[in-house]
Amino acid sequence: MRKLVLIAGLLASVAATPVLSFETRARAAYVYDQTTGTVLLSKNAEESLPPASMSKLMTLFMTFEALGDGRLTLDEKLPVSAHAMSYGGSTMFLDTTDRVKVEDLIRGVIVLSGNDACAVLAEALSPDGTEAGFARMMTERGRQIGLENSTFANSNGWPAAGHRMSMKDLVTLGNHLMQDFPQYYPLFSQKVFEFDGRAPQNKYNRNPLLSLGIGADGLKTGHTEEAGYGLVGSAKQSDRRIVFAMSGLPSQQARAEEAERIVTWAFRQFAERHIAAPEAPLATAKVWMGNETTVDLVAAEDVKLLLPVLAGNDIPAEVIYDSPIEAPIQKGQAVAELVLRPEGLPERRLPLVASSSVDRAGFVGRVRTAAQVLLRQLGEQAEAAAN
Repeated sequence: MRKLVLIAGLLASVAATPVLSFETRARAAYVYDQTTGTVLLSKNAEESLPPASMSKLMTLFMTFEALGDGRLTLDEKLPVSAHAMSYGGSTMFLDTTDRVKVEDLIRGVIVLSGNDACAVLAEALSPDGTEAGFARMMTERGRQIGLENSTFANSNGWPAAGHRMSMKDLVTLGNHLMQDFPQYYPLFSQKVFEFDGRAPQNKYNRNPLLSLGIGADGLKTGHTEEAGYGLVGSAKQSDRRIVFAMSGLPSQQARAEEAERIVTWAFRQFAERHIAAPEAPLATAKVWMGNETTVDLVAAEDVKLLLPVLAGNDIPAEVIYDSPIEAPIQKGQAVAELVLRPEGLPERRLPLVASSSVDRAGFVGRVRTAAQVLLRQLGEQAEAAAN
C-alpha cells in the first residue's frame, strides 16, 4: 500500500508572498541553476528552433572529445578546403593556402564565431571528410548526451533546412562543456582574439555579458535573420552558477538587455534554504515482521532547496513509501521519498532512509504480528458487514 504523509511546513511557517514570475521577451528561454539542479524558467524550452551560431557549441564539444582521446592535438595544423573558405558571415578570413593550428581554430570559433573555422574542424573529424558527414555525427552524438530536440545540417549554424536545437538542449550542452571539459572552459571568457592580424574588424567576442562584472564567463551568441538574436550564457556568483539559453530577440541591444535581466533575476530573486538535516525525523513508518513496529525516516544528507526570496517558508511536502516496510531494514537504507513542491518551481524528489536498523522478528514475534493482522482484518470485515 502506498503511504503518503503530508508535512506541514518543513521550515518555520510565515505569511507567504506570491512568487513573481519572470516575463522574458525572448521567443524561447531556459534558465537552469547548475549548483542546485533547479529549473528557474522554461518558455518554449523544448521547441526545436534555428539556433544560428549557438550550435557551434556542439562542434566545440566534439572537438574537445577528439582532443581528449588523441584524434586531434592543440598544435596540429589543419588544411582549409575551398568549401570552408566559401563561408560568409562571421569568419577568420581563412583561405586554401592556410594550415591553421587547432587551438587557433577553437579560439576562432569561440571569440570570432568563425563559420570557416567550424568547417575546417568538421572536415577533419568527419568520417567521410565532409561537413555534411560531420553534421550527421553531431546529431547522433547529441542524442547520446541528451540533446533530444536537436538535428544538425552543418557545423556552424548557417541557415539550412532541418538545422534545429531547443533552448533546453543548448543548456544541456553548455553543462556538458563545463563539466566534461573544465580545462577548456576558460576559453569562453576570452574577449579578444587577433588571428594573424588579418581580421581587425572581427576580433571581439560578441557576448555582451563578459564585461559587466556580474560573473559571466561564457558561452556563445548567435544571430540569423530566421533565428533572431540569441545567447547561451553562464555566470557564477558566490557558490552558485546558472546556465541559460534564449532565442528570438529582435536586436543586439535587446539580447544584451535580456541576458543581463536574466542573470540579475536568477541571482537576486532566489536563495538557497536549508530544509532538513540528516538526523531530523521527517516521518515514522510502520514495519512489518520486525523486532520494532516503526522506524523513523530521515534525509540521507542535508537537504537544501533554491527558493524564491519572496515565496515564504512554508513548503508543501509529502513523504511517499510502501507501507508497511518489511524487516529486516538496515540503517541508511533508502525506503521512502520526500517530495517537495515549492511554489512556482518544479517539484524535487529526494530519498529518505531508515534512521536505524530493524531486525526481523523471531518466530514468536512473527506469529504474534500475523495474528494481530488477522484479527484486525476480521474486525474490519465484521464492521463492514454490520454497516
